[in-house]
Amino acid sequence: MYELRDYPGGKDNYAVDREVAERIIATGNPVTHNARANRAFLGRAVRHLTAEVGIRQFLDLGTGLPSADNTHEVAQRIAPESRIVYTDNDPIVLVHARALLTGSALGSTTYIHADVRDIERILDEARQTLDFSRPVGVIMAGLMHCVPDEDDPAGIVAKVLAAVPSGSHLALSQPAADINANGMARAASVMDQLMPVKITYRTQDQVTRFFDGTELLEPGLVPASLWRPDPGADTTPRSVWAGVGRKA
Repeated sequence: MYELRDYPGGKDNYAVDREVAERIIATGNPVTHNARANRAFLGRAVRHLTAEVGIRQFLDLGTGLPSADNTHEVAQRIAPESRIVYTDNDPIVLVHARALLTGSALGSTTYIHADVRDIERILDEARQTLDFSRPVGVIMAGLMHCVPDEDDPAGIVAKVLAAVPSGSHLALSQPAADINANGMARAASVMDQLMPVKITYRTQDQVTRFFDGTELLEPGLVPASLWRPDPGADTTPRSVWAGVGRKA
């Protein structure tokens, strides 16, 4: 998965990331703002689940390259005993994760090198670290656009939710097809030329279906910058749908 959240000026990107970013920006799509809004949503969602809900274990699917305020950093700042399992299918992410995704002495931070399409294997390995009899915070932030409809993304989410108990929460975000629709369509055309995987943007209704079996927390499924923003934060609506749902 491409890493644009700290471009320009950051170090957690590569030449191919910068080329993709420049080409997309040229279409009029504020892709870097979208990526940053998505990352900020992740931090706020994990903070809420840890501090307000009391969740102490997280399964972060499709984590991407480590950056500031990774899931374990946000959770373990609040509750050092928190346990986090990261997954990604990119071998470059594996190298960075082993070096940087280290947690507190009281908790646990581990990494599974696997594709989310192999969700049964991920769940089996995650059980070695996480207790699936207790609520789990499932993180799927900026992941599902890498899973085309023919690979049944809703079925993948459903399998994860079926594996975790009542009181678990799903924090999910997805690039939007229906916010700045023309700009997103132009960006998709460029990305399909440059990226090894097809990118699938989705509408609000389509993303809402990922939350089947959960109750969406307020304010519902909204642009990422509008999900419980911090005081003074940029609340310009970005082209990313984001929400958190609780499994009953």
